[in-house]
Amino acid sequence: MNITIRYPFGADHVLLRTSMDWDRDVAPVERGPEHAVFEVEFAESFLMFKPCLVRAGRLSWSRGSNYVVSRHDPDPEAWPFFFAEPCGHVGEELHFERDGHSHAVRAYLPPGYDENTLRHYPVLYMQDGRNLFFPHEAFGGREWQVDETMDRLDQMNAVRKVIVVGIAPIDRMKDYTRPGYAAYAQFVADTIKPAIDRKYRTRTAPADTVAMGSSLGGVVSLFLAWQHPHIFGGAACLSSTFGFEDDLFERIASETRRSIRIYLDSGWPRDNFDATNAMRDLLVHRGYQLGVDVLQFSFPEGFHSENSWASRIHMPFQFFFGRAWAATRS
Repeated sequence: MNITIRYPFGADHVLLRTSMDWDRDVAPVERGPEHAVFEVEFAESFLMFKPCLVRAGRLSWSRGSNYVVSRHDPDPEAWPFFFAEPCGHVGEELHFERDGHSHAVRAYLPPGYDENTLRHYPVLYMQDGRNLFFPHEAFGGREWQVDETMDRLDQMNAVRKVIVVGIAPIDRMKDYTRPGYAAYAQFVADTIKPAIDRKYRTRTAPADTVAMGSSLGGVVSLFLAWQHPHIFGGAACLSSTFGFEDDLFERIASETRRSIRIYLDSGWPRDNFDATNAMRDLLVHRGYQLGVDVLQFSFPEGFHSENSWASRIHMPFQFFFGRAWAATRS
């Protein structure tokens, strides 16, 4: 098996250490200024490894958890970092003007973003942006802990590294419901996303671009993907108020099936449980497959609250950005 390491090495030397013998250097069989290829053979089902950088005679191990590769991984690649902290960070607040008002936007950048400048990242666009990262900004002081959850999943090797963009609404009821959500979705597609793609190193394909939200934010997230499937390849909809002030049931029933992936969930008994089940049934009727392009969960005693959503965001994160899914398409 060949393992490719991508990093702006320059004149630095790169080695590999593996779980077969953590004290033995493995030299690359191919080396360039921005990549190194290592040939490894192992008899076990999986192998752990760490890239090591030699700079001015000093050896530095890559930061974060061990990389893990299985015998069935096709041409595995890694984008390590050696000096940055093994946690992501949330950037400064950006502002996007629309109709005389401003959308506040923040982006979480994953571990190693600033150091390993070769890597480009999928992007998750989340609604209710002020509830995601900081308790002093969040409704009732209860934030979703998006950055902490992403960092933990990265430490687990459970997901690819992802940029998360939190968008605050101007008027939540207008932006997230019919008819106002059409203008909001167009602004996200035409203005916010292109600006994010210019500012950050993003992967821009629909399969790498997902919208996510809860309650009305879940409704507008599905609307974004249904209205703009050439831009948003997926939508995560938590406790969504389908059928309240939207036309998604009618449109999904009558329009051409979109090539998108959808995550649905709700609490029980009073967390838009019936509306979520109805949307699931409609999507299955339209040819979507449960467990393939639609994933749904119901949570007994789940509440319509920031704390409940924070406790389960790891599930849509893994559905859209899990490493097993990534291996089938990259």
